Amino acid sequence: MALLSVFESTAVRHLKQSLPGESGLLIVGHSLEFLYRPVEMALRLEARYGPVFRVSIFGLTAAMLVGPEANQLVLRNQDNVFSNHQGWDFFIGKFFKRGIMLLDFEEHRFHRGIMQAAFKKPNLVHYLTRMSPAISQGIAQWSTSPTFHVLPHIKQLTLDIATHVFMGEQLGPEADIINQAFVDCVRAGTALVRYPVPGGRWQRGLQARQVLEQFFRTRIADKRQSPGDDLFSRLCLAEDENGQRFSDEDVVNHMIFLMMAAHDTSTITLSAMFYFLAKYPEWQGRLRQESLALGKSYLDYDDLAKMEAMGLVMKESLRLIPPVHGLPRKTVKDVEFNGHRIPAGTFIIVSPIVTHHMSQWWPEPEHFDPERFSEARAEHKKHPYQYIPFGGGAHMCIGLHFAEMQVKAILHQVLLRYRWSVPMNYTMPINFTSLPSPKDELPIRLRLL
Repeated sequence: MALLSVFESTAVRHLKQSLPGESGLLIVGHSLEFLYRPVEMALRLEARYGPVFRVSIFGLTAAMLVGPEANQLVLRNQDNVFSNHQGWDFFIGKFFKRGIMLLDFEEHRFHRGIMQAAFKKPNLVHYLTRMSPAISQGIAQWSTSPTFHVLPHIKQLTLDIATHVFMGEQLGPEADIINQAFVDCVRAGTALVRYPVPGGRWQRGLQARQVLEQFFRTRIADKRQSPGDDLFSRLCLAEDENGQRFSDEDVVNHMIFLMMAAHDTSTITLSAMFYFLAKYPEWQGRLRQESLALGKSYLDYDDLAKMEAMGLVMKESLRLIPPVHGLPRKTVKDVEFNGHRIPAGTFIIVSPIVTHHMSQWWPEPEHFDPERFSEARAEHKKHPYQYIPFGGGAHMCIGLHFAEMQVKAILHQVLLRYRWSVPMNYTMPINFTSLPSPKDELPIRLRLL
């Protein structure tokens, strides 16, 4: 069990001797703080020790690098110092093995080059055309009972869209099983006990991975033989300039990761936007007027850039609650940062959400203020790696334009059909034990216009 690691590497011994920091609680170290109060923990340690310090999480001694300069060093990865695979593999490698985010260097460039075609503008236009009726059908079934829980409804909607657009089919009774499998795989990544104890997160994640592998593998032959215009078909047929294609295993690995990313990250973003638009009804009204002024039920691709107020709210929501709040890496070479030598073999963590809450870079960072992203203020442009909700460098999220398109398309239709609110004293609790999401599923009062 990693939590009770006995042997220390040379890199770990060096970190403990040379990097400032704290050991945390006996055995668990900073794991509980990392899981439940990651922003407060990191900002407290940064204020005491500066932008680089050591932490103890999940049995690891890691170096946490904080702030835009740290983000730039790690995410640009100019000298191929930082390994994505070795960083993420500890957390989610067994559940999202060889997904695009878990590949390194030349292999990553090769796979990304093949996949990139699926996210070019002509295909995005097609995806938007396909998802719009599915959005309409999905939100029409929402209930305006006294309490409407946003998270499960948005998660179901985005999964339905992902299967329709990415797979060219609609899930029947399997939908709940597949949705739960994705949830279990994501949650397993932050299991404290990283061993298949019956009923534990780790075991549920391993079982869920088998469910997803079987689900996608049984469909590959049909996709290769009778391809459609969905992403699954495109991955089955895609090839690089030398005519190389993905193996069946590659296709399964990429579909599991992309399907998770396509609906989980959009779910988190939309949940945050629903919360802030309920909390600040003047912004909800402003966005509704923007959608009404467009004069159409469905967004066309060229309309996306016109949704300026919606874009501001989306950016501020992503600043306050980015879908992936921690980005692990592992050094494959020695590197220096802020006067400290960090040896090869060191776990590294940079954090979008921590950078997004640093008062050195954002005036009143806890305050919801979409206008900070306006052209007049442009608070996000003080440093190129100050605002990183989609990561950066070669591993910038491959689906970021799809995510923006999906979020805007859904919210546009919701604004035209519903209004919603929360009590004035309500603050949404966030569950950080997997990806950040509403701990209480975000109960709102939903009403037809």
